[in-house]
Amino acid sequence: MQLIGSLIYTVFLFAWTFFYAIFFVIACSFLPFRKRFILARVWGLVLLWALKWTCRLDYRIEGRENMPPGNHIALWKHSSSWETIAMAVVFPRQVWVLKRELLWIPVVGWGIRQLHAIAIDRKSGHSAVGQVVEQGKQRLDEGDWIMIFPEGTRMPHGQTRKYGVSGTLLAVERNKLIVPVAHNAGSYWPRRGWMKKPGTVRVVIGPPIEPAGRDVREINREVQAWIESTVSSLVG
Repeated sequence: MQLIGSLIYTVFLFAWTFFYAIFFVIACSFLPFRKRFILARVWGLVLLWALKWTCRLDYRIEGRENMPPGNHIALWKHSSSWETIAMAVVFPRQVWVLKRELLWIPVVGWGIRQLHAIAIDRKSGHSAVGQVVEQGKQRLDEGDWIMIFPEGTRMPHGQTRKYGVSGTLLAVERNKLIVPVAHNAGSYWPRRGWMKKPGTVRVVIGPPIEPAGRDVREINREVQAWIESTVSSLVG
């Protein structure tokens, strides 16, 4: 049954995203950005609901009290496709930092553009960091949260790599808080493959980190240590 449910969900995921993107692009012609994000949240809510009923995979949010007022920068663990859906549901109005190749997907890429995403060339090194910082400042000034995967790519469950500095540097330059987010989605929805395991994804929102007056590398080490230790403590 789990195999069948996973197959049904995978088909639904692609079909829903494609056809909803058509509706989304048309609707965005008439809507300001703050209302466009409401539609993006509906997209995520429907997918999480479908995941629960087809694959018996639910989720639970812990640490909501750690989410500060205002708009800041959230650094998420990246081990699955699950969190790319859940971000829109968990946090307030936001923009995503993502690889520019996603903009090339027919229809879906058009929808992503309407959400003011920060699309970067991951191979461009310091140039990519500069893109995140400069565009991120504009998005923060507009009142949006910034969602970033500091690992830059999905990592197998239980593994990590050096965190990128773009989100931390942006927080320092704009004096915004860094909110670390850990989860164990990778143990239920693997980085590769479409088979999902039943259970409950635990998402833990950590205490915000104040970057003012601190070294970027020091902050990054603190963020990574908290996220990775928290992920290790979550039973998948």
